[in-house]
Amino acid sequence: MNYNTKIRYDFIGNRNKFFLFSITLTVLGILSLLIFNLNFGVDFKAGTNMDISIGKQAAQADAKAILEEAGITDITPTVGGNGNDRVSARFDEVLTQAKITEIQEGFKAKYGDQVSAEVNVVSPDMAQELGIKTIWAVLIASVAIMIYVMFRFEWRFALAANIAILYDAFVVVAIFSIFRLQVDLPFIAAVLTTIGYSINDKIVIFDRIRENLRFGQFKNREQLAEMVNASIWQTMARNIYTVLAVLVVAICLFIFGSESIKLFALAKIIGLASGAYSSICIASPLWLMMKGKQKPRTQAKSSTQP
Repeated sequence: MNYNTKIRYDFIGNRNKFFLFSITLTVLGILSLLIFNLNFGVDFKAGTNMDISIGKQAAQADAKAILEEAGITDITPTVGGNGNDRVSARFDEVLTQAKITEIQEGFKAKYGDQVSAEVNVVSPDMAQELGIKTIWAVLIASVAIMIYVMFRFEWRFALAANIAILYDAFVVVAIFSIFRLQVDLPFIAAVLTTIGYSINDKIVIFDRIRENLRFGQFKNREQLAEMVNASIWQTMARNIYTVLAVLVVAICLFIFGSESIKLFALAKIIGLASGAYSSICIASPLWLMMKGKQKPRTQAKSSTQP
């Protein structure tokens, strides 16, 4: 069949290569989670986070010396902000109010009375509750998307899309686990928005597949595979432009943003790249596999037996 589309690469014919790569990355991610787990930030484990505004340029060595004077020797604070005027320190234990005051007084003695601090304390119960709610948020979002796609298209589209978006979410988690990057609440926001952007790419391709399926007659699996390949290339430009528009913003945030937003931007970059990949190389081939196993409908008899 002629779809008036130049197919530059056979994604469907090479689907086994993409499946192998995706399975390998998934296995590596699972092993990393089992061995190393995630590098949870204060939001997901008990601890204290202090963001201290100095009002003038600060040095990391001086900030570390102040913490050591307060009896904390295993924490290396980070210095950032405009003109390196902010010091951030994350402690694995819940600091007492007396210890927090001692640290603040140490910075005031070094840099003056203009020093102010924002302190966030997460108790063990609160950390556990946040973790449970995060899991529920991802599951509810995935189920809601699956139901939406099932009503708009069919169950095969819904199942293929859900497998692909869960893969996208897991890729972000796996990369952060493998490279020991910190997981906090902005990271969870990045994962959830990744799911939203990812399903958008898949809906665009699935809508074109459904349209081509409606107006075409396919006698065998090869013709069906050709149609899916053509549908991917017919929507390629739109998907690339959509992803690039958001990707450029995420990259700018990662390069020029503050330290507190860099990991959020990085998670977005990984999620966007994975979403574009899975829409083309996972979701569409998965739908084809399930559609190819569908039994052909038998035509109704034109006459009845007497």
